[in-house]
Amino acid sequence: MMNYCGLVAVKNEPVSLKSVAVDVRVQGHVATVTSTLLYVNGEQRPLEAVFVFPLPGESAFCHFSAKLGDTEVVAKLQDKQKAREQYDDALSSGHQAFLLEESDQSPDVFQVNVGSLPPGESAAITLVYISELAMQADDALRFCLPAVLNPRYTPQEMDSSKMATVPDTLALSAHLSSPQPISKVESNCALEPLVYLNADETQATVSLSSGHVFDRDVELLLYYHDAHKPTAIVESGQDSAEPGSLMGDPLVMLSFYPEFPAAVLSTLSTSGEFIFVVDRSGSMDCRMHSGNDAKMRIESARDTLLLLLKSLPMGCFFNIYGFGSSFESFFPKSVEYKQNTMDEALQKVNGMKADMGGTNILEPLQHLYSQPCIPSHPRELFIFTDGEVVNTKQVLDLVKLSVNCHRCFSFGIGEGASTALINGLAQEGSGHAQFITGTDRMQPKVMQSLRYALQPAVKDISVDWDLPDGVSVTTLSPPLKVLFHGQRALLYAQLKGESSGNPEGSVTIQYSLLEETVKNQLGFCLKPTGDTGVTLHRLGARALIRSLEVEERAGGPEAAALREKLLQLSLQSGVSSTHTAFIATHMGSGQAVQGPLLRRTKPTPNFRRSGFGGPMTMCSSMAPMVPTGRMSPRPPRSGISAMDNPETFDMEGRAMLDDEDGFDVQDPLLQLISLQKATGSWDIDSSMAKVLVKSDDELAKLMPLGADKAVWATTLALIWLYGLRLEARDEWQFVAMKAASWIQAQKVGRVSQCVQAGNALLGCQVQQKTLGL
Repeated sequence: MMNYCGLVAVKNEPVSLKSVAVDVRVQGHVATVTSTLLYVNGEQRPLEAVFVFPLPGESAFCHFSAKLGDTEVVAKLQDKQKAREQYDDALSSGHQAFLLEESDQSPDVFQVNVGSLPPGESAAITLVYISELAMQADDALRFCLPAVLNPRYTPQEMDSSKMATVPDTLALSAHLSSPQPISKVESNCALEPLVYLNADETQATVSLSSGHVFDRDVELLLYYHDAHKPTAIVESGQDSAEPGSLMGDPLVMLSFYPEFPAAVLSTLSTSGEFIFVVDRSGSMDCRMHSGNDAKMRIESARDTLLLLLKSLPMGCFFNIYGFGSSFESFFPKSVEYKQNTMDEALQKVNGMKADMGGTNILEPLQHLYSQPCIPSHPRELFIFTDGEVVNTKQVLDLVKLSVNCHRCFSFGIGEGASTALINGLAQEGSGHAQFITGTDRMQPKVMQSLRYALQPAVKDISVDWDLPDGVSVTTLSPPLKVLFHGQRALLYAQLKGESSGNPEGSVTIQYSLLEETVKNQLGFCLKPTGDTGVTLHRLGARALIRSLEVEERAGGPEAAALREKLLQLSLQSGVSSTHTAFIATHMGSGQAVQGPLLRRTKPTPNFRRSGFGGPMTMCSSMAPMVPTGRMSPRPPRSGISAMDNPETFDMEGRAMLDDEDGFDVQDPLLQLISLQKATGSWDIDSSMAKVLVKSDDELAKLMPLGADKAVWATTLALIWLYGLRLEARDEWQFVAMKAASWIQAQKVGRVSQCVQAGNALLGCQVQQKTLGL
């Protein structure tokens, strides 16, 4: 945080932020969000407050205004340095000033300097941004209003800030409009009934129930009919903008959703190098949500790693990194997946704790990218974090530089995970992002990403335009490299020139999936009628701004020219960037402020102890504060002897069922999975009997005569999974596939008898075909 005017805090009393109101306007796959924050200065002297809040990292910020009493001032976008100087000058002259700028380190963090607010005065700040809605696995479009910005790890060369909360209540309403009918809206919060505004149900309104407590991210899931249908939408240029400029020319947005046939979805790879990078900072010792049954984040991560390690195919390679202020790897380099390496890894996973201080993800990424790739084993990187890092842009630049040698799958854990970090890791790493919030279970989402990593993906994507003479196209979005099942891409392009004849154009999207080449052709009108607004233009400008910022940070002789291009594009489009800021001033008495301005923050509840996700945050530009648990950096090392705990495992590395500090011993599913061997088989023993709630004698007595003991045990495990835990199939699907493949590879008889006897023993009626046998 910047220390404007050298101000210091005199007291630590709360600033009075009275209310938060949010209006959401959804148009198909895009949302325009207007937030209004009402402040009141209850002090006897002028007050300067600094408000820090999170936005989706891919959003286009486009409006900032402040209403002081009956007077409203609308901020102008200016060069950031000039805006800061104007803000300082206004304060020193006794005027009220408001400054909003994007964090230099993370594009999803904005800070509002409220400025000099006289005693007893109120100020309503209005913020507007536009964002793409993320596609979910169940065909929903997801809107999320972040309610928390957790204390973040701060590298030594950066300042840090104190965090606090905003009011407990929130008013939110949403207006929905879509080319396809709206089927339903769901939320993790209580909603008023959905109200349709027309007969074809393409427009509707919905709002949060009154008295909503703002203690978590607010998530809306929108379901449309044919939501994934490819489209090409054209938006007219602004009449007031210069012809030939981005804002003056028409802009087209392509929505691309590839279809995956069933045969493709059933094809899974048996090779790969799987690297799991797990956040072990102090913040991972928070609960996943506010419910009484909520696990600690690190507990859920341990259970998920158990599932992952049991689900990997034989013959692949793997490694696990833990990171905090420093980092550690289980093995000096990735090792082949087999029984002894799996056992060793499980033993270390079982002892993982959130005990590594701050959250520095940059160093472990630098280390693993320095490791040579393994021929014929594509590198698949899985990153688990609660998103509490400050140097987001530096991390994403590193991932982008290494994109040709790996894919990155990212997971934001708990409330407040940085959308810029989690989405950025997946976007720059050609992977897929998942967020685990509220009562979501981590395991099914992670296993879905593992399936993406093992399944064929859409590759060799090309976009070819067919336009009339005199019209050309300039692509604003970065090129598409890969898409997974269930992913959607939005591409923006500027249409230049004029056509006196044909007003129609078309675009062909071609890609390869396995050995097949697929083409999709879309037509569109070059000159749409009516006022189409500038929503798509601003999102297109946002996409180009982000790409140019990455180029600029890479340095080189073009850096100065790129900065100027970025500045002009930001000012022209009205979309903020790292080089611009919104500044608004309101002329007051014209006399310099007498005495020191008071710096106020709201008190911070101890969310780390309770596990609650906190709401939006108020920060102070006071002396830097070291985050809780931050440690001095130390050299990385391989192997984690501190995590070894052999007393919790038997001689073969299998989790004992009385372990209280490792895997979830109360979940029979995880108990059963912990007993599976790397090959996919199980053994008949007392641990197996305990999970099945049977005696050793019962298991031995009902085993068909002449049956192989391991085949019998593995068949029982499959029947138990399909017959008693079918609802969790997303979590154990790969475990079951390995088991069925192992049984088939044994080429032994009596399998049908084992299935029949197993059903009788467990009280199930699972068909042999269902088990994959």
